[in-house]
Amino acid sequence: MHQVALNTHISDRFNLELENLRNSVLTMGGEVEQQLIDTLKAISTNNPGLAEKVILNDLKVNSMEMQIDEECLRIIAKRHPTASDLRLIMTISKAITDIERMGDEIERIAKLVTKQKIPASESIKSSMLQIGQQVTAMMRGTFDAFARQDERAALIVYDQDNRIDSEYKKLLTFTTGEMSRSGQSMEDWLEILWALRSLERIGDRCKNICEYVVSLTSGKDVRHTKLESLQQKIDDLT
Repeated sequence: MHQVALNTHISDRFNLELENLRNSVLTMGGEVEQQLIDTLKAISTNNPGLAEKVILNDLKVNSMEMQIDEECLRIIAKRHPTASDLRLIMTISKAITDIERMGDEIERIAKLVTKQKIPASESIKSSMLQIGQQVTAMMRGTFDAFARQDERAALIVYDQDNRIDSEYKKLLTFTTGEMSRSGQSMEDWLEILWALRSLERIGDRCKNICEYVVSLTSGKDVRHTKLESLQQKIDDLT
């Protein structure tokens, strides 16, 4: 009886550790999502102070990644998890790397404001903010799918990246055409182009996490699955 009680206690502790680990990832994701929201607001209102706050907060996100990664290693070493639990822990380890990289991309975008390199063209600025809103929605959907380990939701969010890529390419073409007609320096334009690229990359990072969710729930690694196969899954859901 004592051994049964002890095993139950250990199992309960392990489940709590896994739950805390998942919650830590969602907290980290929430921090990065707020960073993007604040960055878009800083661009919209030309607020260098808010942009500087975003840049400084990236240090907090970096610290969270290291803490979660250390906890993953500790749990693996101490608990010797089963295959399914190990898959969850490895998914978390990969996801936090993508989330940290999102923070790096957001920091680059925020520097547009601190360096006073916001697009002078209102149409480019407006389109950038519009793509930013789409990326924010994709990020929110990604973390929601991760929280619920919902394959269906992950596939639907995954598909949103195609629209973001399409909008990004259109804006890139338009921006390149505006460069020769604008009074802004070439240095400014390069910063703007990098910021646009950063928005697109955040979408790619979200897509990665959605792939992890699908792999976790299905037990199959879909990272190198043909796009047509994943697209068929998405089409079957709609």
